[in-house]
Amino acid sequence: MGMAASQARFLGLTARKTNVEYEGQQINQQRTALSNQSASYYTNLLGMNVPQPPSVQDYTKTVYSFSDGALTNQLTSLIAHADGSYTISYLRNYTDNDAIVASTPSRIIKNDDGTYNVGSTTLRELGVADPNDPYYASLSDDNKKALLEDEQHYLDLLNEKYSQTGTDTWLVRYVKNESTGAYVPTFYNKSVLDGATYDSTNTSVSYIGAYTKGSAQVSEELKGVTAFLEQDSTGRYINITIEDESGNLTTYSLTTSTVKDEDAYNDAMNQYEYDKAEYDKDVQEINAKIEIIQTEDKDLEIRLKQLDTEQDAISNELDAVTKVIEKNVESSFKTFG
Repeated sequence: MGMAASQARFLGLTARKTNVEYEGQQINQQRTALSNQSASYYTNLLGMNVPQPPSVQDYTKTVYSFSDGALTNQLTSLIAHADGSYTISYLRNYTDNDAIVASTPSRIIKNDDGTYNVGSTTLRELGVADPNDPYYASLSDDNKKALLEDEQHYLDLLNEKYSQTGTDTWLVRYVKNESTGAYVPTFYNKSVLDGATYDSTNTSVSYIGAYTKGSAQVSEELKGVTAFLEQDSTGRYINITIEDESGNLTTYSLTTSTVKDEDAYNDAMNQYEYDKAEYDKDVQEINAKIEIIQTEDKDLEIRLKQLDTEQDAISNELDAVTKVIEKNVESSFKTFG
């Protein structure tokens, strides 16, 4: 190789070496940026709040109750006073055997005269005497009077609970209970019957809801009641003395029970499931980003190893060219020396 060619080769290799070193520096900077970005994601992971499932204990409370004959009462609030008395509120639970409850729906027949039938029985207006009603006509005068008084009571209950206007007209029929022999009333809202759809035989297309006399659980809350409470050595209430409107005091034994607030616990569990799903989603998104960064860093690492290999090859070749140049210089000086 001549002197000029050796010099040109030397300069070319030096330029390549400089480019390789520059590209290596750029790759190292990119890897540093990726490392900082990855560290930021890990910091975000560490800073995330992990959802905790609700504890049953947080939704469990101690309930005090007492019995007053057939009534079960549950304390809902206690306000202590300096004189040792309490102002309490409590729920009274009992079975109302004179309640109006839903009955079996029926197909209704609409008559040309504006009356309605269930089967062969014509419905009578509730609270109104009708000598054409077989059941009503079968009663004595005293029983008829008593029946109409009862029906007025039923009418008030129906309009209070199931009427939108409060003054609806209701129809009734009586069906004999074969087990007891008593006649049980079934009530129909006339406005519902008037608005129903009937087929060509004047029979209602769908079954129409009805109501009857039955039993229902009733809860009512008594508030602002004055009472005195007795505690045992552990601080648990064991007796309650209640003062009635006449000032008479009656003492009842208190029963302690632990009650779980199912609705509140289920709401908290639903919120936990939602928060957990959001947390898992965020974690998956961050892990996916970190995985992309790791892939990019791996590619850069491979490229950097390639540059290292190329750098070693260039260095070896530079050493060889340098030796050639030295020999050329030495030969030139010897020629002229």
